[in-house]
Amino acid sequence: MIPRGKYWIKFLIGGLINTGFSYATYLVLKLVLPYQQAYLLAYVAGVVFSYLLNSLLVFRVPLSWRRFLAFPLVYVAQYIASALLLHVLVESLGISSNWAPLLVTAAVLPMTYLLSKLILLHKANAGG
Repeated sequence: MIPRGKYWIKFLIGGLINTGFSYATYLVLKLVLPYQQAYLLAYVAGVVFSYLLNSLLVFRVPLSWRRFLAFPLVYVAQYIASALLLHVLVESLGISSNWAPLLVTAAVLPMTYLLSKLILLHKANAGG
């Protein structure tokens, strides 16, 4: 079993790998598709890749359809929290819309980690 502190480190490394994968996928798809379609497909591919990466390498749980179908809830919650925080930073605090997304990403990272861990480990321990 992996000591708990190593989950966090592996999660950060996995996030960097997933970001690179998603961005590269977006750039390739943008060669043949309009940018919004390319972004949507790259985002979906990134969620699937993140599930695989987090299940197999970060939390080391077996793949299952139940966890796979629950995992996108992490990204729904992440998007809602990010959009709200972005609005507050830009509109209320006057932070540049160029830099605010970086702050938002850092701020929601712990929530994303905890939700990923909850879905993947809880469902794994429950036999799902």
